[in-house]
Amino acid sequence: MAKNLLIVESPAKAKTIEKILGSNFEVRSCYGHIRDLEKDDMGIDVNNSYSPRYMVPDDKAKVVKDLKQLAKSAKEVWLASDEDREGESISWHLAEVLGLDPKTTKRIVFHEITAPAIRKAVDNPRIINMNLVNAQQARRVLDRLVGFELSPVLWRKIGMQRSLSAGRVQSVSVRLIVEREREINQFTAESSYKIEAFFTAKDIHGKIVTFRADGPLKVADQGAAAKFLESCKHATYTVTDIQVRPTRRSPAAPFTTSTLQQEASRKLGYGVTKTMLLAQKLYESGKITYMRTDSVNLSDTAMEEISKEIKSSYGKQYYQPRKFKNKNESAQEAHEAIRPTYMNNKSVDDEDLKRLYELIWKRTIASQMSDADFEKTTAKIDISTNKEQLTATGEVMKFDGFLKVYLEGKDEEDEEDTEGMLPPLAMGNKLDFREMIASEKFTRPAARYTEASLVKKLEELGIGRPSTYAPTISTIVKRNYVEKRDKEGVKRNIGLLKLTKNNQIEKSTTVENTGAEKSKLFPTDLGIVVTDFLKQHFDKVMDYGFTAFIEQEFDEIAEGKIKWNKMIDDFYKPFHLGIEHTLENAERAKGERELGNDPASGKKVIARMGRYGPMVQIGETGNEEEKARFAKLKNNQSIETITLDEALQLFDLPRTIGEYEGLELSVNVGRFGPYIKLGEQFISIPRGEDLHTLEMDRAIQLIQEKQQADAPIGFYEELPVTKGKGRFGPFIKWNDMYINIPRAYNFEALSQKDINELIEKKVEKEANRFIQQWPAEKISIENGRWGAYIRFQKKMLKIGRKADGSKYEAADLAVIELDTVKKMIEEQVPNAFAKKTTTKKATTATKAVTKKAAIKKPATKVAAKKAVKKAVKAPVRK
Repeated sequence: MAKNLLIVESPAKAKTIEKILGSNFEVRSCYGHIRDLEKDDMGIDVNNSYSPRYMVPDDKAKVVKDLKQLAKSAKEVWLASDEDREGESISWHLAEVLGLDPKTTKRIVFHEITAPAIRKAVDNPRIINMNLVNAQQARRVLDRLVGFELSPVLWRKIGMQRSLSAGRVQSVSVRLIVEREREINQFTAESSYKIEAFFTAKDIHGKIVTFRADGPLKVADQGAAAKFLESCKHATYTVTDIQVRPTRRSPAAPFTTSTLQQEASRKLGYGVTKTMLLAQKLYESGKITYMRTDSVNLSDTAMEEISKEIKSSYGKQYYQPRKFKNKNESAQEAHEAIRPTYMNNKSVDDEDLKRLYELIWKRTIASQMSDADFEKTTAKIDISTNKEQLTATGEVMKFDGFLKVYLEGKDEEDEEDTEGMLPPLAMGNKLDFREMIASEKFTRPAARYTEASLVKKLEELGIGRPSTYAPTISTIVKRNYVEKRDKEGVKRNIGLLKLTKNNQIEKSTTVENTGAEKSKLFPTDLGIVVTDFLKQHFDKVMDYGFTAFIEQEFDEIAEGKIKWNKMIDDFYKPFHLGIEHTLENAERAKGERELGNDPASGKKVIARMGRYGPMVQIGETGNEEEKARFAKLKNNQSIETITLDEALQLFDLPRTIGEYEGLELSVNVGRFGPYIKLGEQFISIPRGEDLHTLEMDRAIQLIQEKQQADAPIGFYEELPVTKGKGRFGPFIKWNDMYINIPRAYNFEALSQKDINELIEKKVEKEANRFIQQWPAEKISIENGRWGAYIRFQKKMLKIGRKADGSKYEAADLAVIELDTVKKMIEEQVPNAFAKKTTTKKATTATKAVTKKAAIKKPATKVAAKKAVKKAVKAPVRK
């Protein structure tokens, strides 16, 4: 009997839902998007109302084929992709590809994977909402137009890398990070002195305790601080006023996508991508509701469960139902906040998911708990020797309320001093003075963005939506516009003055570490140059308000208020004119900054972007007689902040230190970092070493450590075996062959038997790897995990079919001709074997070809020798 076919996005979700629906339904996954815009000519017909042209990617061809077959034999096809606009779009694409009618095909949505929610959705199907589809289509089309038209401008006008790209949300995100970095670089810290007096008194238990009182808000400098302390000598301190007032704190709303990302960063140290991956797993396994939402609502069912849980676990006095209001007025990606599907499940078994789940559970429960009640005491203290007053504040918790379960984290810029408890004080009390300290404090710039605080800022500005934050941050890091890293602090002297109980003023200096950063977002020089160029020539695209306005227009399309292609047209026409104008008139961007003149030559020194990244240049590039000199910036240096002295230091390398074992010893920086060169041998220098001050003794120590590490640990077939640790873990090396060490072996104590086993297994594996190879052509047919494939240079290509459409068997591949293989390669890599020609004179062309042919023969011999040397037992064909 034919079954109903229900199509969801992920296989994990499919398994869970199939168990709920039973034998009447077959639940299959489409593995996310099944169609995308064509790559050629943007995939958009700009002359036909921006009509998009879609294609099924190669990696989804089998998925679509299988779904078509299942749809033909199914009783009825149901679409159950996610409930946001992206999910609605996926359902529409499925209907188009499977030949279903969008006006009649049943579409169901749910924001939790529980039996009641799934059955309710099946009982109340709807059809595809084309307004939501059009809103998502408008976003995709507009972002493609911006990306495809802006990116070639960047290649032409900046052009260091073909990987340069621009995007509507990503470029604005980079701008935020660049502007924050410049704000920090331009910030000048100002110092002032903070006055704190310390007294002793008995607490309610009769125990002597110390409490603090603050002096005047700000004392300008050390002189003023010393004068104030001087005026307090021999003073008596009297309590002149006490005010006690009740205060309360309320819980935060349940999680939305952005607040979950922020809190997971603060409390768990998770990046936004990790948070969303874990949340996706929790949702698909039926543990939490849908994780892409900007709503703070909770369903009536959830409220009932929360009420029961709070009353049974904590008592009635802890329950206070609340309805939260969205700050974001256009919040409509989903209908409910992120919460556990069953509130009586306080945790989950999976260790990876446990911490995030418990965070969601606590936040949800706390949102419906009572306020925390406090009593705040403020005491004013007179100083008998001057007219100033001290202020002591303290807080006592009277009822913990929601704090019994959960306290929301704070960002660095929101941190405040915590208030302690005060001992019992009464008007007219003479206080027992212990000491008064005036400590130097410095103003701080705004903190650099973390992934979570950037999401918070984007949300505040109305830029992007829940589904876009994580991919946006991943993209700007991947494109090398931004890097996520730590920054070491610098030492700074802090002035201290102390008035002792004996009325003596002591002066001292202490050291603090300032400016240390952990997992912060820093703009790269490339990101700064691209941002400046886009701001100069495409200020509208880079404008925060305009980007937020575009988001509002997407919302209006989703509500059916405006036509999507009309909205695109209003944006694209002026934007395209700007592209043409910039290509024709804009100068090439260099991100250039003049640092001064080289004292030795008098030539100009500039820091700028080069073809391979940021660099320093001495002299002019156009001078043929005296060529300019170049040096690459270190990883922790920037065009914006490098000084002349730091730039000139870069030209000190390579630096010769002396001789060792009759060979010249020098230090330098290369592609893979700093190194020592001893004759023709290269030894990496560990991080933290300063190449400009590295001494001979330290260099020899590093060489000897390397020699010791490279010493043979054994022999195999009379050839030495060495060991080491690389990017993929521990290995041994024999006869130019690298062999990874499995965990079953003790890397620190490998025996000769272990070495023999490892090498023999590797040689056998390599012997079975090749079916055929043509080293001179850099072509081979190899056995892979999923079957045979063609390796052409560094590419892995599919093996085509025979003329009759049948597959090649192993025996066929062992005797297949090179020309046939080349045809398969050219089908997948057009012009793979086309010879490069020139349009110059025929004689020049002939010389070029002759020269190329002359070079090719020895290269073939070297390649062939190398293949033999690696002991690969495969037929080598000419």
